[in-house]
Amino acid sequence: MKKILALLSKLRNRLFPPMTDFLFFCSKNNSDLCVKARYYCLRRSLLVIMMLITFLPLGITTGLSFFQYRQLLQEETYSNARWSAANTKQTIEAFLEKLQAAILVVTDAYTFDELNSQEKIDKVFTELKREHKGLVDLSVISPDGVQRAYAGPYNLSGKDYNASPWYNTALTKRIYASEVFMGFRNIPHFVIAASKREPQAQGSWVLRASIDVDTLDRFLASANSELADDIFLVNKEWKLQSSSRYYGEINSDIVPRDTPKKAGITLADQHRGDTPVLRAVGYIKNTPWILVVEHQGYGQRKSWQLFRNKLLIIFTTCLLLSGILIVRVATLLARKIREAETTRETLLSQTEHTNKLASIGRLAAGVAHEINNPLAIINEKAGLMKDLLELSSEFKHQKKFLDQLDSLQNAVHRTRTITHRLLGFARRMEVNMEPVQINDVVTEVIGFLGKAAEHRNIRIETDLQLDLASIQSDRGQLQQIFLNIVNNAVDAIDHDGLIRISSRQLDASGALQVDIFDNGPGMPPEVLDKIFEPFFTTKFGQERQGTGLGLSITYGLVKKLGGRILVKSEVGKGTVFSIIFPGKSPVVEEAADESE
Repeated sequence: MKKILALLSKLRNRLFPPMTDFLFFCSKNNSDLCVKARYYCLRRSLLVIMMLITFLPLGITTGLSFFQYRQLLQEETYSNARWSAANTKQTIEAFLEKLQAAILVVTDAYTFDELNSQEKIDKVFTELKREHKGLVDLSVISPDGVQRAYAGPYNLSGKDYNASPWYNTALTKRIYASEVFMGFRNIPHFVIAASKREPQAQGSWVLRASIDVDTLDRFLASANSELADDIFLVNKEWKLQSSSRYYGEINSDIVPRDTPKKAGITLADQHRGDTPVLRAVGYIKNTPWILVVEHQGYGQRKSWQLFRNKLLIIFTTCLLLSGILIVRVATLLARKIREAETTRETLLSQTEHTNKLASIGRLAAGVAHEINNPLAIINEKAGLMKDLLELSSEFKHQKKFLDQLDSLQNAVHRTRTITHRLLGFARRMEVNMEPVQINDVVTEVIGFLGKAAEHRNIRIETDLQLDLASIQSDRGQLQQIFLNIVNNAVDAIDHDGLIRISSRQLDASGALQVDIFDNGPGMPPEVLDKIFEPFFTTKFGQERQGTGLGLSITYGLVKKLGGRILVKSEVGKGTVFSIIFPGKSPVVEEAADESE
């Protein structure tokens, strides 16, 4: 198991080099690159695992199919070669045995003197020819080795065969089949000769039947099967005794040579040039011949080539389809995991933001209470000093003192406004739920801010859906939400711009969405991420000073009313705030649960 794991690890590192250096670099330079690298590694690991899970069984299955079918085809080729050679061998032996038996019957039925008659030899030859189509001629040879009677197409009467090897061998045997030789006719042929000793004669006479090699070739061709690639006869010196498709004419040497068993068929893998062949060889009984049958190797068979090509196509197709599917699935899984982690991080960030708001709210409440008392004293003392100065007689710097006291009271008033907002931000104000028509609230807010927008040459356009259903919400807090957002839009545009407010119903549950768009300068992403944080402001200068609490309070009010607030902005194109309110406020449901 350890070796397999080590092998898989090496394969993984070879296919996908490690990214340790890159991860170290990105961890020190860019967190976004780290995230990309981490999910690249995750996707890469998924790819490796899924490819191993898919390709390993596919490769094993394909390999087993390949080797199993090759073994079956090889066994089938061996079996067919053995059967083909054995069948051909039996056919040749049956042909020769039938001819030899006919020759023996003639020698047993007739004497030398009877067959020495031309009329008798012609009659016997005609009868044998009728039964054995391959028979070419028939002759009778006297004990002195001279041919005395002949029936056939050649002029061989009176020929002396004492010097012929086949004749001397035939005298020692009852029946004999010779090798192929040229003889007096100078044509390749072989003979079947039977010898018989007459009681009153001093030697044995011989009855000889001749068969041309063409006749033997035709017989072998008829015995050939579709499975055999070549079939021929050789003698013990492996010289051709019949024609061969690949090895030439009669008496040609055959290389390589095989040694057959004394009985049965011997199989051997050989090469005919560059072509592998399966050779089946066996002795022909009662002859000097060896039968050779050559079959094409399984590698040259069409069935094997077709199977191999189909297997390759199937394997390649499965490999490609699996690879494409694996890449897509791995990419999808990595993306889903990344989205889930992003969602988790967003939820954690929102929770952190909520906790931060709560902590700041508690701090703000304490600070506001502590500041309000000194502010009241300062305001009262400043008022008293102002009254005393107004009642006293005029003196040189009276007007300057009065101006300074007015500035002091204005600063106290501004500070009270800030502390009031802090208290409102920190305090959980009691929600007064009632049916509210959202379009009416939007119209009221536009009426409040219309003059200020008109003074700055800012157009406020509306696209309000007329048949909106009422929602359960707090009218006052809705006014504060829209006032804060629209007022921020006016401040962002400053002069000569457009604010567009639209409303629409989202679904049958009564959920509504209000979009507030302004064509101001827009916000970059780093500002957009912080706009709902307390005390974060983009308003600077004497005329545009902000506390940074407006959008934080708005965010808290929207959440308290059970809604959601979204913002999209692009530098140079403007900003749009989208506020989504549920058809039935969660606050109402909580109140109903508490009453129950």
